[in-house]
Amino acid sequence: MIINIEVNNKSIKAKRGETILSALSRNGISIPVLCHMDGLDATGSCRMCVVEVENLPNLIPACSYPVEEWMKIWTHSPKVVNARKTIVELLLSNHPDDCLYCERNGSCELQNFAIELNVRERRFPGKKNKYKTDPSSASLVRDPAKCVLCGRCVRMCDEILDIAAIDFIGRGNKSLITPALSKPLNLSNCINCGQCIMVCPTGALHEKIHFRELQDALHNPNLHVVIQYSSAVPITLADEFGIKPGKDIHGKLNAALRKIGFDKVFETAFAVDLSIIEQSEELIQRLQNKEKLPMFTSCCPGWIKYIEQFSPDFIENISTCKSPQQMLGAVLNSYYAEIQNIPAEKIYSVSVMPCTAKKFEAQREQMTHKGISDVDAVLTTRELIKLITLNGINITQCEPELPDLPFRNRSSAGKIVSASGGMLEAVLRTIYFKLTGKELPGLKINEIRGSKGYKEAKLKIGNHVLGVAAVNGMGSVRKLLNELANGRNDLHFIEVMACPGGCINGGGQPLYKDIATLKNRAKSLYDADEIESIRVAHKNTGVNELYQNFFTTPLSEKCQQYLHTTYKKREVLL
Repeated sequence: MIINIEVNNKSIKAKRGETILSALSRNGISIPVLCHMDGLDATGSCRMCVVEVENLPNLIPACSYPVEEWMKIWTHSPKVVNARKTIVELLLSNHPDDCLYCERNGSCELQNFAIELNVRERRFPGKKNKYKTDPSSASLVRDPAKCVLCGRCVRMCDEILDIAAIDFIGRGNKSLITPALSKPLNLSNCINCGQCIMVCPTGALHEKIHFRELQDALHNPNLHVVIQYSSAVPITLADEFGIKPGKDIHGKLNAALRKIGFDKVFETAFAVDLSIIEQSEELIQRLQNKEKLPMFTSCCPGWIKYIEQFSPDFIENISTCKSPQQMLGAVLNSYYAEIQNIPAEKIYSVSVMPCTAKKFEAQREQMTHKGISDVDAVLTTRELIKLITLNGINITQCEPELPDLPFRNRSSAGKIVSASGGMLEAVLRTIYFKLTGKELPGLKINEIRGSKGYKEAKLKIGNHVLGVAAVNGMGSVRKLLNELANGRNDLHFIEVMACPGGCINGGGQPLYKDIATLKNRAKSLYDADEIESIRVAHKNTGVNELYQNFFTTPLSEKCQQYLHTTYKKREVLL
């Protein structure tokens, strides 16, 4: 039911029962929020969203207070503005004074509040927090001194991802957010997805930076520095550099990376095609042998760590394929090193991913061969943006260039994997061809597209009826694993991505904007897929040549050596 309320002396429409904040947002009226998260129940704890309501003695939190008919509200009265300003001043009273050096300088919500509310002096000289930074994780850095206790990271980790790696301890001014038993993050059950970074309003959480090592490598004449990047990266950069949102600027990115000084530039999509071939062959073998089903995808390192520590009984169901990032790294250190006559130890391999968990994956012991890591350094999309800016490159003025040989070719199937359901669809396209000799009609499976947390479909391929599912966001995974453990057996192939929406919303992407941005990124990938000339991995001539010249056949002994791996149960503090 629609009712009328009065806001700042003007009448607006509201839905009976909705919160004041919801009504204001729908009518284009913005007020500051700190603890609030869309889609989750309001806590009303930070009080940044307080408003003044006629006939009520105190200011009320807009995020949790329901509208009433003909309620009179003032969103920016002097009383309201002074209250918000006091809250910000109190938060700043014990906050570190290192904004110039902070990772979030320029994108810090607390800093923005101070600017908006004209906080220009310190009225409350509080005692500074002396908490130590926690750099123990391979992917994330925690700086508790900068935490404002909004609780958004806790709610993301617990209510959305169902991990609960961090939580509140203590009371009052002794409150703190920390992993279990106040241990370092590397000893916790954190899966390194980085979604906590995406919702943190300050610099209390950020990715582990690999800038210094990379800069040293780029200026070392004895190293051959190569770089690969995920298909999610160029469509994201368009938003950040003022180009049409969602536009794929991979050509401009290739040119920019060469100007920075990289010797060779490759798209990870080439290795995605390689991964598709290997996964399709692996699944066909499992179907024929009727063993280790359903098969789970292995491209998401956050998901792999989750299964290792929470559900190790399903480890044998995970595909043994390395992720595309690690596959390309292994190929660069073997086949590429051989044909270029470069010692593998002289190759410095860099990847750019929309994911913080990829940093953790790159340093896993399984990803090292004869003492040489498949990938030496992983940058997030945010780090790449800083690297381009640091080198003074105007990417909008770069003329598009192609990736380097011999890994130039890629199919559009190798690009759609950045969206939830993309890897599943890409592998099914190739399986369909292998089992029937024909291409999948329309090369499209609509049931597994979109950002829903769980999607399922049945597909008849030759003599098989495959049950498939795509899951994104770990909150949707536990229910499915419980069903499988309790005897469900109608699924054969399952894609899992830790981040809601898939890699396009990875923890290494530019800080979260809105759901429309994510949908636009996914649409760009699928729109490009519709017009590409090569839409299936098995038609990638570069990958086929790699098999002819080096790997011979999928799942060969050499493929097992370089492209496949194993996992085992992981003990962590819970």
